[in-house]
Amino acid sequence: MSPTPLPTRVFLACGVTDMRKGFDGLAVLVQQVLSENPHSAALFAFRGKRGHLVKLLWFDGQGLCLFSKRLDRGRFVWPVTATGSVTLTPAQLSMLLEGIDWRRPERTFVPTPAGKK
Repeated sequence: MSPTPLPTRVFLACGVTDMRKGFDGLAVLVQQVLSENPHSAALFAFRGKRGHLVKLLWFDGQGLCLFSKRLDRGRFVWPVTATGSVTLTPAQLSMLLEGIDWRRPERTFVPTPAGKK
């Protein structure tokens, strides 16, 4: 692989994707459904009907890379919308691939002044 930076934009394809699709089929979905260029520096994620398989499509500067991950137990957390796409940060993508609910808002610690409860 070429020494290109990791993608900064991550798109989740909402809805269900036919997991029999490969490089070409997923690239066509990126162009027609998401209205994006599959050869951009973005990463595109697709989930199957059962929710335990995810495929990632990424252009590394030389060609398309196709990655897949299958969970032994549980399902990948996916948006509820039927069509379109959702943009994630790389940190949210990492959480998604670990099976963690990435939709939860971050909790921030707010210190209370001394003497107050």
